[in-house]
Amino acid sequence: MQLDDRKKKILQAIIRNYLETGEPVGSRTISKYTDLNLSSATIRNEMSDLEEMGLIIQPHTSAGRIPSDMGYRLYVDTMLEDKEREITEMKELMIEKADRMEQVLKQVVKVLAANTNYASIISAPRIHHNKLKFIQLSQVDEHQILAVIVVEGNLVKNKIFQVEEAIDNETLLKLNILLNTSMNGLTLEEINLGMISRMKEQAGIHSQVVSNVLDAIAESISVEDEEMEIYTSGATNILKYPELSGNDRAAQLLGALEEKKPLAGLLGDSQEHENSTGIQVYIGSETPVQNMKDCSVVTATYDLGDGMQGTVGIIGPKRMDYDKVIGTMKTLMAQLDGIYKRRESDDQ
Repeated sequence: MQLDDRKKKILQAIIRNYLETGEPVGSRTISKYTDLNLSSATIRNEMSDLEEMGLIIQPHTSAGRIPSDMGYRLYVDTMLEDKEREITEMKELMIEKADRMEQVLKQVVKVLAANTNYASIISAPRIHHNKLKFIQLSQVDEHQILAVIVVEGNLVKNKIFQVEEAIDNETLLKLNILLNTSMNGLTLEEINLGMISRMKEQAGIHSQVVSNVLDAIAESISVEDEEMEIYTSGATNILKYPELSGNDRAAQLLGALEEKKPLAGLLGDSQEHENSTGIQVYIGSETPVQNMKDCSVVTATYDLGDGMQGTVGIIGPKRMDYDKVIGTMKTLMAQLDGIYKRRESDDQ
């Protein structure tokens, strides 16, 4: 069924308002609710057309309208088609961006090491403090549901889970509406117990589906278990400094720069403890990496927007040129942000 833009917007406004309030929706409410700038009389005429098409119904005389099953179906099918297209485009775009970002980060650490004569490290950006953007439930078979979850930063996660009772299309439709209406735009911290209880109550015998989706959302939003991608350069620059070039020390430092786990711990720690300038300086024993106790490490967090953050670090002797290193870090933060924003605008 094809609707012109005006009817589509009015139908969407009726459904969204009814989902929020549970009350029949009148023309005056719609005139305030949409940006169509239409009179109540014009909206009443459009609502009459939508009623004739079977998309909305009037529960009793003089009442407003509520969506029919056919109206819900059109609304959800249109929404899912749009979201499926968005998800496909996002996946393709994120793959392209990830490849380009890897190239940029490798170049950044290479230039940083060359300009400072120290070792440099950088972590790929990861999503922090995510907000939920969209949930789509689809039937795989009679006892399996696919949940597609899109979070801030356009990160897409897929999760398949089992259901004991078969779920028909209408019920799946209502669960999609319930989940998206309740949780879109929220962070994990904002999804509280009261909200969960209400959703489970509305889901009835399918409350376990809500629990499974919440688990999948928590897994999607959490970054704790994701492996941090780290790039290094200039490790041999360490050997230029006599206090670090002894056989044992050099071997320990070079080994530390190859071990991803302690480096991930260092970069993660710097994000938690950086000061108001965005720069964190570890001198000697202050560094959390045991084999870097004879070094100084300067780190900074870069932010690409949409919750995407990573950390860059410079490792050198305790007598490093701190003024130059901190200045270089600040310049790098601005340049990295500029590179990413420029690439973003080129994609659009």
